[in-house]
Amino acid sequence: TAGADVAVIGGVIAAVIFVLICLLVVMIRYLYRHKGTYHTNEAKGTEFAESADAALKNDPTIQEAVDESKKEYFI
Repeated sequence: TAGADVAVIGGVIAAVIFVLICLLVVMIRYLYRHKGTYHTNEAKGTEFAESADAALKNDPTIQEAVDESKKEYFI
């Protein structure tokens, strides 16, 4: 029975090591595929505007929200 116990313990250790290696491979693959990808919510076409005011005036999604007397710039 001592040989059977050693075989069971060895099998459990091998299974745990196999699962850890699989998790490591999946994590490395995920991190490699998603490296440096992020999306901005900037308005389209604002990169060619001569100033921030012109970019905001040409953005149709916020035209009604822009008040000329209160201008704020975030850096």
